[in-house]
Amino acid sequence: MRAFYCARLLALAAALPISFHAIAADEPAAPPAAVERAPLLERSEQEAQAIARQLPAQEVQTLQASGDNFMALWHPANDADPVGMVIIVPGAGESANWPDVVAPLRTRLPDARWGTLSLTLPDLVSEAVQPRGIEPPAPAAAGSSATPPDANAPIEQAAASGSDTTAPTEGENSTDDQLKTDAARIFARIDAGIAFAQQVKARNIVLLGHGTGAYWAARYLSERQPSRAQRLVMVAGRTPESAPAGLDLLAPQLKVPVADIYYATNPNLRSAAAQRLQASKRQAGSQYSQTELNALPGDRAAEQEQLYRRIRGWLSPQS
Repeated sequence: MRAFYCARLLALAAALPISFHAIAADEPAAPPAAVERAPLLERSEQEAQAIARQLPAQEVQTLQASGDNFMALWHPANDADPVGMVIIVPGAGESANWPDVVAPLRTRLPDARWGTLSLTLPDLVSEAVQPRGIEPPAPAAAGSSATPPDANAPIEQAAASGSDTTAPTEGENSTDDQLKTDAARIFARIDAGIAFAQQVKARNIVLLGHGTGAYWAARYLSERQPSRAQRLVMVAGRTPESAPAGLDLLAPQLKVPVADIYYATNPNLRSAAAQRLQASKRQAGSQYSQTELNALPGDRAAEQEQLYRRIRGWLSPQS
């Protein structure tokens, strides 16, 4: 009898691994652990990385604004005694090395004893629907009542100084929040640019805005009134489509010298420029000046040279 039970126990023991294996095979496999993906880079960051790989390392500067790192392109003045630094603010969809206006000026102004720092602007939430790399169309009513961001930047003093007392409707709340976010990020990057200029001991600091970059630069000077940025150059300035106030209200009221350079390629642009000029005449002590240039679509090199000479003459009249 004992031998019988021993044989049964041995048979059961031999069957156990097979039974456990069969049970395990019937159980569903555990799902693979979710892999956390790195957040996607903004379009502006992707373009900045591509540009950085193409340019000399000494031109590429990594600056910090509100905890975010961003690329700026620095070109010191080609002179032992530089006059100062021009901080370039590109327009919507443009990079820090944009081939129209931005790149030609950032590389040519150093020959006029001005260092340059071209900023990378963040992707704008308020302009996310616009086609990549295309500026918004000229406003039908001359640019003054175009509709962009309320640039009351929620960065400490900017938020305190420029709040709108009008209660927004429910539909406006989202847009207003987007515009404040955009303004805060852009203002922080201009702040970082000015801090860099101070770090390299620039004697004079000038902001130069192209396209909608002119609006943001003007708005920055209006809101922040920084003591170190003494002048503003606007090239083909445009007001973002959703702005509550246009360049005709901002630029003429600034307390610093303003050079407004525009191309009257259509009646709307000409009318917008006329409104800015008229507004400046209503301001006592206005330091606003305006210049119309001829567009030369068949000769881009000559057009860029014309613009460079005009800005060089305004920055350094004696040269």
